[in-house]
Amino acid sequence: YIAAFACTGGLGCHEQRQKFEASGDIDKAILLEALADRLAEAFAELIHLKIRTTLWGYAPDEKLSLAELLKVKYQGIRPAPGYPSQPDHREKKTMWDLLDIDRLSEGTLKLTESYMMLPGASVSALVFAHPEAKYFSVGQVNMDQVQAYAERRGETGVEGTERWLGSTVLGYEKK
Repeated sequence: YIAAFACTGGLGCHEQRQKFEASGDIDKAILLEALADRLAEAFAELIHLKIRTTLWGYAPDEKLSLAELLKVKYQGIRPAPGYPSQPDHREKKTMWDLLDIDRLSEGTLKLTESYMMLPGASVSALVFAHPEAKYFSVGQVNMDQVQAYAERRGETGVEGTERWLGSTVLGYEKK
């Protein structure tokens, strides 16, 4: 099975942070953002847990400790755009469209032109349930791989792909 989801813990945080900053409560503003980030990550963990134990139910008796969860002892993986196994942030737009997030979130969860999620305290990811699925890093790619990827994306050149993959993924110097 393969799933995708997006969630947030940050609705209203931007406005409240501005109020805290305007009144000089910088510590509260920082704490609010940190708490919202943790809530978004916790919500993503809960969604993933529900997929494993209830919705798909391929691990109905899973009883992992926090240490085991942190060591990814569950079955499957939950990679996210922008991380080593999926370095191209543009893939968020594919997920966004597939899940119809703009409509379902009534516009409260958004993607910027640079594919940053708003509110900032948000998580999006894919879920792969296969028992042999393991996290991996794309590593460095060569020019022919970038060209093939760009072509699959329907692009006429590699410039955009090079930009979004970034210098750590490219196994060559950009021209």
